[in-house]
Amino acid sequence: MSGNSPLEISRALVAALSTQMFRYYEDRIPQDASVLVVSNHRSFMDALILMAALSSPIRFACHHYMGQVPIMREIVTGQLGCFPLEETQNRHQSFFSQSQVLLQSKQMVGVFPEGTESMVKFSQPNHLSEFHRGFAHLALRADVQDLAILPIAIASLEEVNTSGFPLKLLSVFDPSEPLFNQGGWHPLVIYRRVAVLIGRPYWITPQHHKKYHGKQARTVVAELTEHCHGEISNLLRQGCY
Repeated sequence: MSGNSPLEISRALVAALSTQMFRYYEDRIPQDASVLVVSNHRSFMDALILMAALSSPIRFACHHYMGQVPIMREIVTGQLGCFPLEETQNRHQSFFSQSQVLLQSKQMVGVFPEGTESMVKFSQPNHLSEFHRGFAHLALRADVQDLAILPIAIASLEEVNTSGFPLKLLSVFDPSEPLFNQGGWHPLVIYRRVAVLIGRPYWITPQHHKKYHGKQARTVVAELTEHCHGEISNLLRQGCY
């Protein structure tokens, strides 16, 4: 990556948008460990906010189309260090392989388990959709020492909502995504005041691996997913009221 670091760029963009950010429970951030950051997702600002809040670059898995759209591609991959997922048929394998390499080198990896829908449909600040379980499979499958999953809630206290561009425009760049094959506009949520509440880290132990590679795989994946969803949901309630 050339020029300024993703962290410097994130801080500069948050400042340029005049966003006030408040951090809570920063003492929960694991030190000297591989960290998988899991967060709710309503705004294009979320990756910037999380990097600024954790004072660290985070390598975010982002939607395939972001690696296809000119200008956006240069920003998310070249400037912010995100890695776009591949097309549908290779998406899971590329996510696992890229993320594991990054985590093994002690880089923070970020995932938004609500997926694309939370970005293309406007929702209330305290709303949390169901989580896809890919991040749990990654954490339990990855050959990584000292791995912590860090759930974080981004709670909007004051925001501006506007429309960005027609959703159908994105289908040009990713025809495989059914959410883009509809009318309406991609919402743009700009935070004016935002609280970032850091949850309790969930450490992956040898017992977790043993369960995952045995007969309890579905149970341990469900437990991990529900833990993170519950933690973020509780933190959102704290932050939004």
